[in-house]
Amino acid sequence: MRKVAAALLLMLQIGSAAEAQQGPVVVELFTSQGCSSCPPADAMMADLANRDDVIALALHVDYWDYIGWKDHFASPAFTERQRQYARAAGANTIYTPQMVIGGRDHVVGAKPMELSQAIRALAAEPSGITVDLHLSGETLRVEARAARAPGGPIVVQLVRYTPEETVSIRRGENAGRTMTYVNIVRSWQVLGRWDGGTSWIAEAQVRGDDPVVVILQEPGPGAILAAAEID
Repeated sequence: MRKVAAALLLMLQIGSAAEAQQGPVVVELFTSQGCSSCPPADAMMADLANRDDVIALALHVDYWDYIGWKDHFASPAFTERQRQYARAAGANTIYTPQMVIGGRDHVVGAKPMELSQAIRALAAEPSGITVDLHLSGETLRVEARAARAPGGPIVVQLVRYTPEETVSIRRGENAGRTMTYVNIVRSWQVLGRWDGGTSWIAEAQVRGDDPVVVILQEPGPGAILAAAEID
C-alpha cells in the first residue's frame, strides 16, 4: 500500500509544472460518501489540495443516498452540474468518482497519470484571461481582464468550500470507515455574465472563513478560462 500511495503522489507531482498558465487549473471531483469506489479518488484530492497550480473542488452528489447512507455534504445542485457536463460531452450516464479538469477533460475513477496529463495540457494553453480577487472585510471585489474581448459570454461563478472534515460512515457501501474529505464545496453561485469588453468588475458579499474561489467558465458548462482563490 505504501508503494501504491508513493506512486500516486509521484504521478501527481509530475504534472505540477503549470508555469505557462495564467492561473491554476480547476479540478472538480464528483464523489459520494456512499460510493465504495470513491476513497482512492478522495485521497488524490488531498494531494491536489496542497498544490499551488490546482484548485481542487469536491462536489458530493446525492444519487447514492438511497443505498443506506445519506451524504450530508451532497447537494442536488452538484448532481445537476454533473448531468450538465455529461450532456455537454454527449454522455447518457453519470457516475462516481469522476474528475472534470478545466471544465472540459473527464477522468473516470482514480487515474493519476490521466489526471496529470490533463492538468499539464491545460496549463500549456493560457486563455489570455486573468482574474484578481480583493477581499476587504466581507466585500469581495472581482476584476477580470482579457488580452482581447472574449468571443462569447463567460459565466462568473463564486464557490465556497470547507477545507477538511472527517466523517465516520456507519451504513452503506463504506460502512465502518472513517474518511477525511478535503475542499468540500458548500455553495456554488453565479455572480454574473461577462458578455464583452476587455474587463469585468463586480463585488459580492462573502461571510465566514471558508475559502473563496471565483471561476470564469464558458456556458454549458464548458471550458474554464480562468480561476482564482483566496483562502
